[in-house]
Amino acid sequence: MVEELLRFNAVLRFAVFLAFLSFSNGAALSSDADIPTNAQYFNTKTRYQDFNTYLRENILAINISAVKPPAPTCTPVHFTIIARHGTRFPTAENIKKIAAFDDLVKTEANGDLSYLSELKAWKMWYKEDMAGHLTETGREDHIHLAQRMVETFPSLLTKENLQGGRVKFITSSVPRCINSTLSFQLGLKEWFHLEGEEFPYTVNDTLMRFFASCERFVETVLNNPEAAIQATLFKNGPEMETVQRKVADLLQIPYDKFTADLAETGFYLCAYEWTIRGLNSPWCRLYDRADAEVVDYASDLGLYYKRGYGHKIDSMASCVLFNDLFNRLEKAANEFRAGQPVSEVVTVEIGHAETLLPLVTLLGLFKDKTPLTADNYASQLNRAFNSGHIVPYIGNLLAALYDCPDGFRLQLRVNERPVEVPGLDEFSPLFKDVKEQYQQILGCNQEAICKMSK
Repeated sequence: MVEELLRFNAVLRFAVFLAFLSFSNGAALSSDADIPTNAQYFNTKTRYQDFNTYLRENILAINISAVKPPAPTCTPVHFTIIARHGTRFPTAENIKKIAAFDDLVKTEANGDLSYLSELKAWKMWYKEDMAGHLTETGREDHIHLAQRMVETFPSLLTKENLQGGRVKFITSSVPRCINSTLSFQLGLKEWFHLEGEEFPYTVNDTLMRFFASCERFVETVLNNPEAAIQATLFKNGPEMETVQRKVADLLQIPYDKFTADLAETGFYLCAYEWTIRGLNSPWCRLYDRADAEVVDYASDLGLYYKRGYGHKIDSMASCVLFNDLFNRLEKAANEFRAGQPVSEVVTVEIGHAETLLPLVTLLGLFKDKTPLTADNYASQLNRAFNSGHIVPYIGNLLAALYDCPDGFRLQLRVNERPVEVPGLDEFSPLFKDVKEQYQQILGCNQEAICKMSK
């Protein structure tokens, strides 16, 4: 009964929200706008197809060279995909910042900037009741991801497995994640012509929002300003000051009124207008590539120290999700080895950027030889830990298990691109070797990790 009520409420919210979006901004959506020159630097606000650029031409395209099985004789047994929600509206805090930025430009900006009139004519349309909700674009993100997964694993993601309950759906309790899950399901229903059918999903914040309940992480990192001091130092450093002063000069706004925070806000307003509405807005003209790289690095520093390699607890907080993933793979392998039908051939889990970043960090992916700091910006322009490449909207980690002549093999893919398993330097290592590589983490105790010492 509770599950049915959750699903009904989610569907109702989704329908009302989409109706509102269509009414208020449907005319603003554009599919043929020029792409902003800074689109690859929008950090966690990056469109998936601005990272996987081949999707710009065909959103259902499959990169055949990247998604091959370990060998032609290998058979896919199971895959789990852990994905971020789709494109969303700004948070309530960022909507307030956008309003303040817009107001400052309208009241203080002057001079002969050729597009100043366009900036002043822009109407603030982000409302607090939109905050954090999935957009129409975000809905389409997951519809298309689902359909690409069918094309990628046609023997696993089948109509029969879907109707037979062998495809499982798990989501965070946050509405944008529930609605992303419903959108993923809708993509499958459209593909298999099952529009009238409903499929269950499970809300599990223990897995999808582990970061919110890990006391040690919350106390020592999330609520500790010193934990991300490098990000603070950079935000107050010379690179950000250069961006701040340059944009202030363009708008002819006094420096004391144009903070580094406002400089960031203007850049991400450009990002939101592009990712949500498909508009290459005049806000984007305020920032060149050098500016974009600086703002992008500022955001990455914060994520590095609060969700990535900055502190050990950042990644260890995902212990529960890490073990759940390997338990699913192990169960599928055991059932297949015993000649039994695999009870769960596909698992789809929808969470947040904060779900994925700690997990890929725990796996040792995207680790730079030198830690990111406030004073090594210039040497980190080509860094591995690049959030726009790891967790754009619908960013995802996929673990695919194959039965091969020499045993089970595992492929890890991030955003539909294969990645080498650290320490093994292979794209499709033997599953037993992967487990041995991670033996010190497998079986980790979430409660022990997250409990604060007295």
